[in-house]
Amino acid sequence: ISTTMKLAVFASLIAGSSAFAPAQVGRASTSVQAFENEIGVLPPTGFFDPAGLSDGISQEKFDSYRLAELKHGRAAMLAVLGYVAPETYRFGYDLILGEL
Repeated sequence: ISTTMKLAVFASLIAGSSAFAPAQVGRASTSVQAFENEIGVLPPTGFFDPAGLSDGISQEKFDSYRLAELKHGRAAMLAVLGYVAPETYRFGYDLILGEL
């Protein structure tokens, strides 16, 4: 076996063994503590805002962001329904004459 192949196998073994190394235990601290008591905050992660979009905003702005998120989520669910429903259900008549 060539030296390059031995080096590639050795590097693969080292990279694979790092997957079994113990993980660091600790909670990442965020600068956002104002919204820790909001609905949807779960114990394992707490308030999840990795991009920091809620840093330094007021409660009213946070509520408007939350409302926009709900509206967009509902619109996305209806869009999926509008995509799937025509594929699974067919009308018993032609919607456009001569085409079906």
